[in-house]
Amino acid sequence: MRRTPRLLAAMVLSLSLLLSACGGGKTQPPAQQGGTQQPTNQQPAAQQPTNQQPAPAEKVTIRLATWAGAEEAKELQAVIDKINAEATDYQIVHEPAPADYYTKIQTMFAGGTAPDLLWLAQEYVVPYAAKGALMDITDRLAKDSRPAANLDDYFPMVLEHAQYQGRTYGLPWIAQPVIVYYNEALFDEKGLPYPTDDWTWEEFRELAVKLTDKERGIYGTTFNGWPPVHMFIWQAGGEVISPDLKSSPIDSPEAIKALEFYSSIIYNEEVAPAMATLNEQGFGEMFKAGKIAMFFGGAADDLDRVEGLRVGHVKVPKGPVNQTTFAWAASTAINAKTKYPDQAYDALVALTEGIHNWKIVPPRKSMATAEQIVKNEPRKAKGAQTIMNAAPDMRAFRIIPNHPEWDTIFWEQLQDPLYNKKGSAAELAGKARAALEEVLP
Repeated sequence: MRRTPRLLAAMVLSLSLLLSACGGGKTQPPAQQGGTQQPTNQQPAAQQPTNQQPAPAEKVTIRLATWAGAEEAKELQAVIDKINAEATDYQIVHEPAPADYYTKIQTMFAGGTAPDLLWLAQEYVVPYAAKGALMDITDRLAKDSRPAANLDDYFPMVLEHAQYQGRTYGLPWIAQPVIVYYNEALFDEKGLPYPTDDWTWEEFRELAVKLTDKERGIYGTTFNGWPPVHMFIWQAGGEVISPDLKSSPIDSPEAIKALEFYSSIIYNEEVAPAMATLNEQGFGEMFKAGKIAMFFGGAADDLDRVEGLRVGHVKVPKGPVNQTTFAWAASTAINAKTKYPDQAYDALVALTEGIHNWKIVPPRKSMATAEQIVKNEPRKAKGAQTIMNAAPDMRAFRIIPNHPEWDTIFWEQLQDPLYNKKGSAAELAGKARAALEEVLP
């Protein structure tokens, strides 16, 4: 869940290859074998009695690409095995690629060998859909009564990342709301009460100051570009990209307030480690080593499974307007040029249902319960209620087709200089807004 300094560094691979590889007309379903014959004027030949049963139709292979590592791939295979056992006309074959995933996917699209189904993190669905690489599943979903196909059940601000120009190009299979993990022992040492779900920015920062003991190398919190500053802008009532995708109002009073708050924490040794300290000791590793009191992490992170570390869970602090939390989200999409669009779609819905009963948090309102979270991941029993409380407030990034360039500008002209004290929030945001809006649709 830790965010790298540039959100979309891996995405700065050129998507132009897809433009040529994915163009062209719609792929038609393959002709069915053994279909019903057209009526003729001739009398049918006499049928000879036989006990032979018709041969079952052969299952087509639906290739699924994911970034799953060894253990995750093993768990996913158990989900796939159950689906394959029940399916009558397809079988899913998993092709995990944990290293250089997006480079490999792009190469396969360019070469015409892309899989039928593929995992895409939230930053990728819209850019790929805009290039024609993904199958539009809007009409199919509207006719599908299966629970995983019911778009009304998905959290709207999570589903948005899988939609482009009012059409749907994938089904979200996970949405991890950010929560705060805190070291109970460090609070106990200082005689401080544990934070509660109704805490505010100001209370969070005050606690961070009180919990910091620089001489011992202990800090109240830590930022390094993660958690995303977008989350704080949303909490202040601002936006980084407007709903109509026509503006990037990062110089609004609401956005400036959030940027200033973020800047008062990151690399400020009054409350958080310096950049050099983080580079030396590691970001999440400092929390696991007992040197960070409050850490913003994803719902599925293993920060609460460190031997000897007593960890509590709480919602992110509330901003001036709301308590929106960022959600890392991902979807499964269908290759627009799949040879088997009907079977690929059926496999997508079945796979999505299966993953919703495996991963946390299922991005569906009906499944966002503490009981479901514990069922999917028993090791999250202690934090399940906090995760469930955070789910209704989670929100994924709003993505544009040219998002890699937008994100690079956002980092290079605003975030990086702000975090390194090379200008005020107002100055930097005012200059960066024009460049950001040049790449909007």
